Amino acid sequence: MNFNIKPLCDTTIKRRVVGALVFAAAGLVSGFVAADDQAGKSPADPGMSRAEVNRQVEVLAALGHDIFRDPSLSGSGKLACSSCHDPAHAYGPPNGLAVQLGGGDLRQPGLRAVPSLKYLQAAPSFTEHFYESEDDADESIDNGPTGGLTWDGRVDRGSDQAEIPLFSDFEMGNRDEATVVRRLQAASYGRKLAELAGPAAQSDPHLLFRTALKALEVYEEDYRTFYPYSSKYDAYLAGKATLTAQEARGLDLFNASDKGNCASCHVSQRGNDGTPPQFTDYGLISLGVPRNPAIPANKDPAYHDLGLCGPLRVDFRDRPDYCGLFRTPTLRNVALRQTFFHNGVFHSLRQAVEFYVGRETDPGKWYPRKSDGTIDKYDDLPQNAKANINTDPPFDRHPGDAPALSASEIDDVVAFLGTLTDGYDASE
Repeated sequence: MNFNIKPLCDTTIKRRVVGALVFAAAGLVSGFVAADDQAGKSPADPGMSRAEVNRQVEVLAALGHDIFRDPSLSGSGKLACSSCHDPAHAYGPPNGLAVQLGGGDLRQPGLRAVPSLKYLQAAPSFTEHFYESEDDADESIDNGPTGGLTWDGRVDRGSDQAEIPLFSDFEMGNRDEATVVRRLQAASYGRKLAELAGPAAQSDPHLLFRTALKALEVYEEDYRTFYPYSSKYDAYLAGKATLTAQEARGLDLFNASDKGNCASCHVSQRGNDGTPPQFTDYGLISLGVPRNPAIPANKDPAYHDLGLCGPLRVDFRDRPDYCGLFRTPTLRNVALRQTFFHNGVFHSLRQAVEFYVGRETDPGKWYPRKSDGTIDKYDDLPQNAKANINTDPPFDRHPGDAPALSASEIDDVVAFLGTLTDGYDASE
């Protein structure tokens, strides 16, 4: 259930989402693929009725649903998109591993924790300078790097995001487009893809490949699955549920700037136009989380995952002021996760909240010591990137200070975060 807020949600969907849906008309996909490749624009089809467009969208989404769950499209023949983005875990990781294994032999470890694919529909395209709309905040304030669909914001479109794991050496491990197309055809998707793409697809494998990516994109924009707004908190905002005393205290602490201050990045209030909160501002930020020895790449002391400035994103490698920045994820369904932050270093929600309020007040709890006995703060970053670490409250305190939240208050915040899990039944 979505507690009667879905129409409000639809008003916020970005043009890239609308384009992904409207293009799904038989015989027109080739035009949309060409437009995507060239300018990211969608051609119009004034002769297509809305009913026909909707029917084609359903066909494409159904195809994307099947492709998403098909392990035969991977080099190993055993890894599907859903293997790492598990529907039972809010399309996030199904286990507590910091990184998942993939590649042709299913032995190649990834570099980052698997993010959830839910609630990405309102993510803005990546920009280095993001200004809030006049409806939400002071549009004169530059919020810095914001947006994109990955931890480092390097792609904006769902089809481009879907392409990444297909070719990643530590994910599905395909060599090239032709390999993917052969596997799509062997899995009996070729005819459906050709019907959607039109006559040009018979002589254009690239068009078949891009159509498969579009099918995944459209599937991942299905509001019923990927942004249903069906949590207890949504029911609470709609006046259909009451928070427990502990959950209500947790909400207050979550919002209070002198306590958790979580809402400064994980926005908890409806927009001025009534749209539901996304629980993220989509900004890229450096939190200085501890280095995770469970990631095999970290065995090399010279290796650092610097997010926005590399190694997976390459266009900002010469921007030291961007090193260590990662996109703020939504907290919706966060209670279903078993790994937290981009490197999966923490394995409980309570521990993640404890880190926020204790990073500066008790750094010895989170970071190792150097050979001289001093604490190696922010040990997952090189020295020149440590200047980028966020120091807003509650990170503005000092060793020995009381943390912003007490143990019982942390429990309250964790209880509130549990209300963000989709699938709440307001009748219970």
